[in-house]
Amino acid sequence: MYRTVAGKTIADLVFRAADEYGDRPAARWQSVPDTWEQFSFRDLAERVDEFGAGLIDLGLGVGDRVAVLASTRPDWSVAHLAIVAAAGVHVSVYPTNSPDECAWVVGNSEARGIVCENADQVAKIVAVRDQLPALEWIAVLEGDAGDAISADEIRRRGREAGADELRRRAAAVDPTDPYVFMYTSGTTGPPKGCVLSHGNYRAIMTANDSLDALDGITTDKDMVLYLFLPLAHAFALLFQLMTFDRGGVIAYWGGDTTRIVGEVMTVQPTHLPSVPRVFEKIYTLAVGSKPAEEQERILAAAALGVRVRDMQAAGEPVPAQLQEMFDAAETALFQGVRALFGGNLDLAITGAAPIAKEILEFFYGCGVPLMEGFGMTETSTGATVNTVKHHRFGTVGRPLPGIEARVAEDGELLLKGGNIFQGYYKMDDASFGAVTDGWLHTGDLASIDADGYVSIVGRKKDIIVTSGGKNLTPANLENDLKRSPWISQAVMHGDRRPYPVVLVTLDPETVLPWAQAQGLPESIAELATHPTVVGLVQQAVDAANAKLAQPEQVKKFAIADRDLAQETGELTPTLKIKRKVVGENFAAVFDALYVD
Repeated sequence: MYRTVAGKTIADLVFRAADEYGDRPAARWQSVPDTWEQFSFRDLAERVDEFGAGLIDLGLGVGDRVAVLASTRPDWSVAHLAIVAAAGVHVSVYPTNSPDECAWVVGNSEARGIVCENADQVAKIVAVRDQLPALEWIAVLEGDAGDAISADEIRRRGREAGADELRRRAAAVDPTDPYVFMYTSGTTGPPKGCVLSHGNYRAIMTANDSLDALDGITTDKDMVLYLFLPLAHAFALLFQLMTFDRGGVIAYWGGDTTRIVGEVMTVQPTHLPSVPRVFEKIYTLAVGSKPAEEQERILAAAALGVRVRDMQAAGEPVPAQLQEMFDAAETALFQGVRALFGGNLDLAITGAAPIAKEILEFFYGCGVPLMEGFGMTETSTGATVNTVKHHRFGTVGRPLPGIEARVAEDGELLLKGGNIFQGYYKMDDASFGAVTDGWLHTGDLASIDADGYVSIVGRKKDIIVTSGGKNLTPANLENDLKRSPWISQAVMHGDRRPYPVVLVTLDPETVLPWAQAQGLPESIAELATHPTVVGLVQQAVDAANAKLAQPEQVKKFAIADRDLAQETGELTPTLKIKRKVVGENFAAVFDALYVD
């Protein structure tokens, strides 16, 4: 069972953890590729003392907002914990944000200061400084950048000032005080600043502790978290806090997406939070890229794995013949798939976007406990989750302990609990996010079965209504298409149109090497119109359509001449699709699909 440090807020978390865990490793990172360094919980607390006291010396007052614009790295964690220990309020900014996007978040939150990763990130803020009247100072974690205050200078000032005032402030923070302004990903409009209190995050951490203890996942001293998700996102932030709270160690990625699988194999994590796209790509390598007959054998073996593992989890005896087949699959397939994740996973969690049921079943059957959950920034990350012992693939699990869920008359999922946020800063949104009598209106359409498992049908704003009045949910078809090794993204379109169509993008990592081997053009733009590639996509569309009723089937498709990207505004930092932007950027492509 986990031994959770009994802190009342996030402000005192690091100091209580240092007292509890001392010289146990808290963080590992690579200063250069393949060379891992680490510091202890005692070291982490000392770093927070110096940085936090330095911020107070800069003039940080109780309740002041300070933004952090940096990638996932140990210095991000130190800056974050220092801000909240000083009784400030952290404001998260995605490192991929453009200068204008940074201006919106920093300006809307009225941040008095911002901590930037390097000179490039400082330049973004300098470019929009005239739009930020509340901003008084800019700090930089790495190197020097013009008039920005260096992290070394902040730490020096902190050492000279001492940490007495910092510790006094941390002890005085109340659970009802604001902890973080976490901005939504902006899929339905301008990002909104969710005001989350210390109590909100403590509530969701306690709920997860209770659930994991019941599920018997691991002991705190064995927890190793591999973290590459942006810490500006609620999903990564929660796992960071839980790891430090439990005395586990965070292994921070090296910053190169092409090295993630190799780093995971080296780190051998017990916990791996990720967005679906990572698991989809690994599934494609393991299954989707194989010939049809081999795919059938692999999926049959995984289905056998699911059956046997469910029997084992239920304490049921496994027949000898079934066990023999399972053992053969273990040697031929399962151990190789587990090795891709380091071979030591207790739990992999996917969230932030839907994932196909078949992918979850494949990994689980192979012994990779990949579980889907659901939550929002407004719920301090979590709300429902499947667990290793209690799961129902195709659902997002059952509500966490202390959280209630019900479905409104119009099908909208409503949630209630101590993790529900305090509202949007200086912005109301009547479409979703409203809290009535303690119930959060999520904006998601859902069903709840007799055993309490929640299934997400779609988002209210994503529902497509054709000109004939047919309501369509895009997620199922889109997820099916993305299982193809050739397809990176899929976006259904058809609101107020006579029938649905779909835009797909090609996956460069699989299509380009294949095209080279086939002697085909080696550019995505040329391949998008090549008859052979069009035929491959047609096969994927036909297979996805076969699972749908006739009115739900897409009648035509187009292949984009490039992939969707954050830089063009079509994807959020967690790779969710911004449908409105896709519709605008590819308006001519969609219009052409309705020309006979």
